[in-house]
Amino acid sequence: MRIGILGAGNISDTHARAARAIPGVEVVAVYGQNPQKTAALADAHGARAYDRFERFLDHRPMDIVAIGTPSALHAQEGIAAAERGLHVLVEKPIDVTTERADALIAAAARAGVKLGVFFQDRLKPDVVKLKELIDRGALGTPVLASGHVKWYRSPAYYAESRWRGRRAFDGGGALINQAIHTLDLLLHLWGPIASVDARAATRVHRIEVEDTLVATMAFASGALGIFEGSTAVYPGYPRRLELTGSHGTAVIDHDSLVTLDLTADGGGVSPAVPKVDAAAAQNAASPTVSDATPHRRILEDFIAAIREDRTPACDGREGRRSVVVVEAIYRSAREGRTVTIE
Repeated sequence: MRIGILGAGNISDTHARAARAIPGVEVVAVYGQNPQKTAALADAHGARAYDRFERFLDHRPMDIVAIGTPSALHAQEGIAAAERGLHVLVEKPIDVTTERADALIAAAARAGVKLGVFFQDRLKPDVVKLKELIDRGALGTPVLASGHVKWYRSPAYYAESRWRGRRAFDGGGALINQAIHTLDLLLHLWGPIASVDARAATRVHRIEVEDTLVATMAFASGALGIFEGSTAVYPGYPRRLELTGSHGTAVIDHDSLVTLDLTADGGGVSPAVPKVDAAAAQNAASPTVSDATPHRRILEDFIAAIREDRTPACDGREGRRSVVVVEAIYRSAREGRTVTIE
């Protein structure tokens, strides 16, 4: 498989490192807005640098385009790649609106190419383990859920970027850029969300969008939930996900399953031993991804989906689900009311 990297920032370097860690996979082309960064990324991974988007798309041989550009460009660029017959793997979120997400999903279907989203947390070992437990009913009837993303980003994180913290490019702030991974896990593990009631604020950073947000949620199952997302919590703490059912409670912290307390009906499993995940702790305070292994898992699954002609672990429709909820949360915060999600 030959991969083209669209974008030349931190996350695109992660995509390239993830690709090169897979036997038989080659990074062949890179396109970005900054010529110096594009050339440096291409040189680092033995690829050809392009200064024009159309020429990048015409590079051959190339099978997959990994998109790591500003969020509001994902659908536009993904559609262009799909129309060239290239498979598309896009960084989260799939785009900043469901309308754009739907356009990309439709374009990939018309072109007969695979479409995937980098929601790499879904394939982390302890999340996979917890998903299996939930699917077989170990936690019982859903009762309560909470997601906490209390991260920190320095003023420079926003000031030195042309797109972060800007509504037109980022679609929002802490929720859609950082906390969306945890929101996706809530949907993935606990099921659809039926309604939300949210409040948002900009407390620390000089940006157009929120750096702090809280929401209460009602799940389609009848369970209730609370969600917190912020980039203003110094020095930054690893995210935490807590799920309680009629048969017990599971807690994901530092991307590890640190607690699993089940009744006899749920299997009576003893609490797991807490494990330190240094990468998760780093992400709480820095946008730099030191360990590309989670992204590699998504890419490996995506390549297998192409070869086996099956649905990827997180395809376009799955990636769309979190954007639907994000839109509802932002609408609730703007209008000061509960918003129902169809």
